[in-house]
Amino acid sequence: MGFDERTGQPVRVGLIGTGFVAKARAAAFEADDRAQVVAVWGHRVETAHTFAQTQTIPTVCPTWQDLVAHAAIDLVVVCNINCDHGLVVQAALMAGKAVVVEYPLALCPDEAQRAIALAQQQNLLLHVEHIELLGGLHQAMMAHLPQVGIPHYVRYATAVPQNPVPQKWTFCVEQFGFPLVAALSRVHRLTNLFGAVDEVFCQLQYDDRAAVGFTGYFKQCRCTAQLRFANGVIAEVLYAKGEQTWRSQRWMEVEGDRGALTFDREAGTLITTAGETPIEVGSRRGLFAQDTASVLDALLEGKPLYVTLAESLYALQVATAAATSAQTGRSVRVEASYPKRAGR
Repeated sequence: MGFDERTGQPVRVGLIGTGFVAKARAAAFEADDRAQVVAVWGHRVETAHTFAQTQTIPTVCPTWQDLVAHAAIDLVVVCNINCDHGLVVQAALMAGKAVVVEYPLALCPDEAQRAIALAQQQNLLLHVEHIELLGGLHQAMMAHLPQVGIPHYVRYATAVPQNPVPQKWTFCVEQFGFPLVAALSRVHRLTNLFGAVDEVFCQLQYDDRAAVGFTGYFKQCRCTAQLRFANGVIAEVLYAKGEQTWRSQRWMEVEGDRGALTFDREAGTLITTAGETPIEVGSRRGLFAQDTASVLDALLEGKPLYVTLAESLYALQVATAAATSAQTGRSVRVEASYPKRAGR
């Protein structure tokens, strides 16, 4: 078994959450001998005990506060409901733990900035997962984007039909958050590819009605946004899910002055005056394992992570500007400064 040279032991991990992402994390840590999951907490006690038995985790903590304070934990991985991310992350950092959190770091930029400042003060690793950057679509997009020349126009759509909709946190306004904050990868993919955003205009519906003042659980969400980038690119984004979403969509298109790129799920195409050329798109499998390995490399070997906190924060600031636009019905300028990207 691999060991942390500082302690003579594997990195001891505590998981907060028992859903799909927590299962993927547990499997990734199980496959890497540099770490061991030693504790878990879940919102439902019975589910947490079942999760622990299935994943062979020795300890189920009664509260998430007990887990972040646990003396036998080095790294806390936060995979619970979005609205609690900021609070849990700050508590874990105050307890002296390294932290990995699924995006978003928090539902508002101010809380995210406080967590980032605390990590810096405590000299602790804080990582916000952004596996969209590791996926086949993004890698193929980056590799072929120069071939379209100067990009001008982007359309990006993700839509998930679900009927009936379950009464769970992903369909609750307060717990899930504003759609483009909760699904931050949609914004972050674009800012990673095209840079700084000047202005955002956004519209949002819940259950066929305007979103202003709406709270509680919903059965349908539609969120559309137009982003105007500093380099002139205009991007249109659709995020939709629920009982009135009738067609599953996951596609992205970029048009430039010399050609276009289209991606529909795992099928990619480069379109130029010479014709259409298929593009190979890598698998989406194993991305949490890649992210987990990157975290352990950073913790144990000091290697840089593939994404910075500043990049994630900037995407959150753009998404928050979209939320303000949806509330006011007006375009909103993005005042935040665009950060230096990882590896640049």
